[in-house]
Amino acid sequence: MIAPKIKQGDEIRVIAPSRSLACVWAEKSEKALAYLESQGFKVSFSKHSREMDEWQSSSIQSRVDDIHEAFLDDNVKAILTAIGGFNVNQILEHINYDIIRQHPKIFCGYSDITAMLHAVYVKTGLVTYHGAHFSTFGFDMEVGYTQKAFFDCVMNDEILTIKPSQTAKGYTVIQQGTCEGTIIGGNLCTLNLLQGTQFMPQTDDAVLFLEDDNITGDYFVYEFDRNFQSLLQAFGTDKIKGVVFGRFDDNCKMSADVIKSIIDEKLPKDIPVIYGSDFGHVFPMITFPIGGRVRVKAFDDPVIEIITH
Repeated sequence: MIAPKIKQGDEIRVIAPSRSLACVWAEKSEKALAYLESQGFKVSFSKHSREMDEWQSSSIQSRVDDIHEAFLDDNVKAILTAIGGFNVNQILEHINYDIIRQHPKIFCGYSDITAMLHAVYVKTGLVTYHGAHFSTFGFDMEVGYTQKAFFDCVMNDEILTIKPSQTAKGYTVIQQGTCEGTIIGGNLCTLNLLQGTQFMPQTDDAVLFLEDDNITGDYFVYEFDRNFQSLLQAFGTDKIKGVVFGRFDDNCKMSADVIKSIIDEKLPKDIPVIYGSDFGHVFPMITFPIGGRVRVKAFDDPVIEIITH
């Protein structure tokens, strides 16, 4: 199920199902609001989006009420999360997924929101979007790339060929091959929180899009390695048709050579693996559909094609 694409004049609701909107620097929030309004969209904010407790969030009930209200409001055509955080998985079992199923809308965010993106997809069949938060539109790094990538994905019914940004410079092919499949992924450590729950996606043709942020310091590579292994064990490598790795902060000390070492002996040699696509906790970033379709061609001139309809 794919929600209707948005158009100029539509209302976008900002919710905070993880960290509070109050955590976003005022300058970034004001800039994001001004940009979206300049593009012809109405922007509204959920009732509890600025509530903040000792966990830099709000109560489970407040967050769930805001989600339900956003999906029930017929004037709202798209929902953006304010920012990521650490606790969105607290609310997953409290969401009324029938409301979402009956009122499908564009729903987009990343980082901790990865858990909710997949929960919604698993429980309703609704394709969700891994990409810009509301706050993302307040940052300047190759901002035009992020903006175009978002609107291309949520406004158009086209096959999008994802080109690397100037910052990324280019993709690195780790393993050659071609595949087409269902996109699963986002923030690796957050996706792994769903293992053993009713919210973990299962598919026979997964193309994994994976990134992570550094909350473990010098042990990041070790943590990423074992999280990747755990995800493969959850899916079964026979169901994985390809892997696209995002970009990482410099302090993660990731590189194409590190990725080669991580996947060694873990993945079949005949599936495509690409490193360096523009998503992760760095700017700029693409937006891609969780549960949507993708084609990957990993050869001398690698191609990633996202099917948006």
